Amino acid sequence: MSDPQPTSAIEAVIFDLDGVLIDSEEWWDQIRHGLATENDLEWPSDATRLMQGMSTQEWSAYLAETVGIPGIASEVAGTVISRMAQRYAAQLPLIPGAVEAVKKISAHWPVAVASSSPRQLIDVVLAKSGLSGVVRTSMSTEECAAGKPSPIVYESVVERLGSTPARTVGVEDSSNGLRSASAAGLIVVAVPNPTYPPASDALALADAVVENLAELTPELVANLAR
Repeated sequence: MSDPQPTSAIEAVIFDLDGVLIDSEEWWDQIRHGLATENDLEWPSDATRLMQGMSTQEWSAYLAETVGIPGIASEVAGTVISRMAQRYAAQLPLIPGAVEAVKKISAHWPVAVASSSPRQLIDVVLAKSGLSGVVRTSMSTEECAAGKPSPIVYESVVERLGSTPARTVGVEDSSNGLRSASAAGLIVVAVPNPTYPPASDALALADAVVENLAELTPELVANLAR
């Protein structure tokens, strides 16, 4: 791989999935909220924001124990994930330019995915998008001890890549994602989700803010080296 600038100290780039590569946040919200509606349950006003970044175990427990959706957490998770998989099978909601951006970055640095999506859905997205052979490694927060904003998933992916946190770029859209990447010591690039924008304090953690992935050029990434 050739660096766009010989002096670049960047070693790897890690992408979030939901809200960065695929426009799925609204689908997650519709399906979870829909379960509450089906069971005549009130939907907490902060539920969507709270669950962004949670691991499968965490959000399913929240739905079962706080929202009151019938069944144990694992059963609730199974229902939600199954409905998401059905939607992905019908149409993968790739964000325009996302695949091209990842491939362009991968020509210069190893790329990875650190996502709150379950492993099943990560694998579907990578396979259907043609990125399975491009992404060096991927990890779901369900494979970690805690979801975002905990830094564990980013720390784990960095370890797998063998890169240095301060020379690794994390690309995120949500408040908890930005907090997770920052807490792991990464260089943080924010791609704010227009439907679910990050909180101002979380956005302030970003080293760079781009409107879309077309702006995430190799030149921009190289210039983020500290």
